Amino acid sequence: MASSGLWALDYEVYGDVQGVFFRKYTEDQGKKLGVVGWVKNTPYGTVTGQVQGPKEKIEIMKNWLRNVGSPMSRIDQAVFSNEREISTLEFPNFTTKY
Repeated sequence: MASSGLWALDYEVYGDVQGVFFRKYTEDQGKKLGVVGWVKNTPYGTVTGQVQGPKEKIEIMKNWLRNVGSPMSRIDQAVFSNEREISTLEFPNFTTKY
């Protein structure tokens, strides 16, 4: 069976990432890259979510979540977990969850 080349990973971003349009910019970046998934605020002051797509675009999104974020955000740490290869995308697009 041939590899699909699709990957998924979960993420959580720590720092000043709530109340600074981090979710909006994350959704926009995901759509710009053509990856799918979701982003949401947690009750703990972090932002969490999942991203799925081609490995090279996942790596670009990881870098963005770790180092760029929204203009007013301050990222202290981005934690990535559950990185895995998937056979098909599980989401139709990139959305913000509430």
